[in-house]
Amino acid sequence: MTRIFPNRVEPLSCAFQRQQLAALSRRCEVEVLAAIPYHPGVSLLGERTRPGRLTAVPARDEIDGVPVVHPRAPYLPGAGRVLAPVNAPLYLAGLLPHVPRLRGRFDVVLGAWLYPDACAAALLARVLGLPYAVKAHGTDVNVVARWRSVRPLVGSALRSAAYAIGVSRPMVEALVALGAPQERAVLVRNGVDRALFRPGDRRAARLELGLPERGRIVTFVGNVLREKGIHELLDAFEALGREGGEPVHLVVVGDGPERGAVEEAALRRESERERRAMGQREGRGRIVVAGARPLAEVARHLAATDLLALPSWAEGTPNVVLEALAAARPVVATRVGGIPDVVECGRTGLLVPPRDVRALGRALAEALARPWDERAFAEAAPPSWEESAEVLRRVLARAAFGDGRRAVA
Repeated sequence: MTRIFPNRVEPLSCAFQRQQLAALSRRCEVEVLAAIPYHPGVSLLGERTRPGRLTAVPARDEIDGVPVVHPRAPYLPGAGRVLAPVNAPLYLAGLLPHVPRLRGRFDVVLGAWLYPDACAAALLARVLGLPYAVKAHGTDVNVVARWRSVRPLVGSALRSAAYAIGVSRPMVEALVALGAPQERAVLVRNGVDRALFRPGDRRAARLELGLPERGRIVTFVGNVLREKGIHELLDAFEALGREGGEPVHLVVVGDGPERGAVEEAALRRESERERRAMGQREGRGRIVVAGARPLAEVARHLAATDLLALPSWAEGTPNVVLEALAAARPVVATRVGGIPDVVECGRTGLLVPPRDVRALGRALAEALARPWDERAFAEAAPPSWEESAEVLRRVLARAAFGDGRRAVA
């Protein structure tokens, strides 16, 4: 059960979830219940809101060979934190029509997002008489689960779960702090598609993508949100460009509310470049806004870049960081969430405090100037999705058939 899964309207959403569950489905029978938010009259909203757009999602689908059911889960628009606790029971209400079809077919329920998904998964597991496991990813632990209105519900779901699964050591510790018994809190690292994300020819990738051949490239990949540190990155990049030397370009891969601010910065850069006299040094670099791209194209952007920058205010363990390491590209990121668990400062990247433009600018300049040892990236390379899914399968098998069953209330 999860709300964070791609669909026909949002095909690029949550690639990490799709890849892991697709790999899991090659080891056992998997069905994804990917709930779609619904309230009366939502179809009248059309393209103006996300729930309106999602009305076009079919009730059933198949994605990467995985059968996906899209139950319509009632929710209260604009409920905020105070009324957030009603979302889990409403979520379950949307699943109840599916109970007869699900009964007797499965061995374990996995809630693959902490709230409301895992809480609703606990309720569904009780209805079906099954054990359940909880898998957390980042914002669900670091932000939503800390709301006063939600934390008791999350704690209850974690205490009764056969296993609570985190994707980094800090996240496992956070799950224990939220209520998961320590002996049933386990680490299952996310993987990467090793066929796509691997060391590649930088110049060939730039030619393929139409990126500048001359100069260095800093790449951001992710949702273009204020909380992802995009404004700090733009400010640090602005300062970086004043130092002279070969041009440094910024490539932003992704979409989101702050994309317009990035496009405005790119236009200002181009206007400045056009004002320069013909024949002079190119000087300051460009800002390229690539938008949201398919996973294979993200891999080419990482091959083309000199480093990945991700100055988020809070994170879990972002998969793009794992993908950059698999591509043997250094990472400049904030020291938050599970990032320090996978990026070794000085060997595979540099870490800075969040919201610190000056520290970020210094780290970008240092990372571009220093040599990096490819052997360090080979040693730090994340598992493949097949390996990650196998570890997850073993945890779920223990939940279904092993000691985990006795932990269920």
